[in-house]
Amino acid sequence: MFTTVLIANRGEIALRVARTCREMGIRTVAVHSTADRDSAVSRIADESVQIGPPSARRSYLNAAALVESALRSGADAVHPGYGFLSEDPEFARICEEYGLTFVGPPPEVMEALGDKAAARAAMSAAGVPVLPGSLHPVLEAEAAEIADEIGYPVIIKAVAGGGGRGMSVVPDRAAFAGAFRRTRAEAQMLFGDDRVCVERYLRAAHHVEIQVLCDAHGNAVHLGERDCSAQRRRQKLVEETPSPAVSPELAGRMARAALDGARAIGYRGLGTFEFLVDHESGDFFFIETNCRIQVEHPVTEMVTGIDLVREQLMVAAGLPLSLRQEDIVRRGVAVECRVNAENPSRDFAPAPGLVEEFVPPGGPFVRVDTHVRAGMRVSPDYDPLLAKVITWGTDRDQALNRMDRALAELRVSGRGLHTTAGFLREVLANPIFRKGTHTTGLIDQMTASTRG
Repeated sequence: MFTTVLIANRGEIALRVARTCREMGIRTVAVHSTADRDSAVSRIADESVQIGPPSARRSYLNAAALVESALRSGADAVHPGYGFLSEDPEFARICEEYGLTFVGPPPEVMEALGDKAAARAAMSAAGVPVLPGSLHPVLEAEAAEIADEIGYPVIIKAVAGGGGRGMSVVPDRAAFAGAFRRTRAEAQMLFGDDRVCVERYLRAAHHVEIQVLCDAHGNAVHLGERDCSAQRRRQKLVEETPSPAVSPELAGRMARAALDGARAIGYRGLGTFEFLVDHESGDFFFIETNCRIQVEHPVTEMVTGIDLVREQLMVAAGLPLSLRQEDIVRRGVAVECRVNAENPSRDFAPAPGLVEEFVPPGGPFVRVDTHVRAGMRVSPDYDPLLAKVITWGTDRDQALNRMDRALAELRVSGRGLHTTAGFLREVLANPIFRKGTHTTGLIDQMTASTRG
């Protein structure tokens, strides 16, 4: 096992990784920008290193500064968390070149799955269902032909995209040319890569993902499904497990497909295979793989009792899985809400500021993953996530009622600061969400009706 792990991230996920390392007896090195010099993870880590100014590009995205910090501090592994460089194969290669273990899949696997067209092609070859569309990057003329063939609406996606960005839904042929050019321009601006692919767009779909864990010895298990259909502009806001939208039989087929895909591509480590489930037909289709720990990993931990960060570290150290599929038993229902520093009344514009009061909720079966405390300043330079509130219940109603109570207890206030906690309670109270029949369009419909 590693002796020292450098945590190449910030916020709640850096704190989350540090805590598991402490329990495992692993020394930790936190990194921080000048804006985060007094962060929670810097306080609990064994060592803290300043790596640059507030700009993420000059700090948390500065591979050279991260590797130098790891080498100077005696680290033998780097945990990238999520976001930033967590799915950057070049960063993983640099770590390997300097004798540092990157806690994640091999670079070549990240390259294959990070390219949406290549990932679709690989999964299709492995027998995993994919939406009709292109299996390689396309130019406008070919893309238009494919769109005509598979039928509208279609979605144009940046091959190098992620995080819900670099995508355009096209309702009909007349709108295709303009949307195609805009998406290519956006892809170039966001990712430095203007390649795109096109596929059928499902008007009403459930977004369901399968958590997998694979080692370097040919062993692979899944830890069940998570439902993240409650999302705004493809950004997940509420996650839950098990999914209220799919049957155990369908969830099992999706899990087997995810494992088939993982084995076919030589996956190693913790990963999430994401699928769309057609609300009308019940058919499911692969859309992408996240080659990292996800924001919503706590709901899986709550129902399985398995520390996913610990499993990541064990696999990265070359150890075989300590779990067999039959060892994984899920109990009850878990729900996670992401509380962001955003103003719902201003179309969810970022609303950072000085935190004057922060009182997290408590009580039975409530977990709060956060790095926030009174007196800290929420910086506009980073993701607006303030806290993840996770609740567990013996059934979905109990978990949702407990979540509503927890969000009502949460106190966050300060100069210029707004949060999404109240809006999340509106989502939980929505009758369609409450029935578990909601699709990926629910929250956008709710916000549209409010604006109207």
